[in-house]
Amino acid sequence: MISLDYQSRMPIYEQIVQEIERYVALEILKPEQQIPSIREMATTLGINPNTVKKAYSILEQKGVIVTLSTKGTYITLKIDNVIKNAVDEKIDEIKKIISEIQKYGISKEEILKRI
Repeated sequence: MISLDYQSRMPIYEQIVQEIERYVALEILKPEQQIPSIREMATTLGINPNTVKKAYSILEQKGVIVTLSTKGTYITLKIDNVIKNAVDEKIDEIKKIISEIQKYGISKEEILKRI
């Protein structure tokens, strides 16, 4: 399900967060669908359970997942907000990068042309 790039500079927990958000946005993971437990995910990916726990904690803070005591972890019902927030986050990152590039005297038009 989740593929990790162990050569990437991006931390593993962030890769897990991104992948789950992407699967939610693509509707591969649907509202109320159960996802693997921390231990199951860690075993499947061959990583430390604390790494998965950190990713799940971030996903819970963002409202992507909800953990029900003794029942498991599920995709939340508020998917539209999750997708909107994820897209808004990425747009903010792009705006920041464009702003940094403009400091070198390159116009927005030139940046878009190069992209």
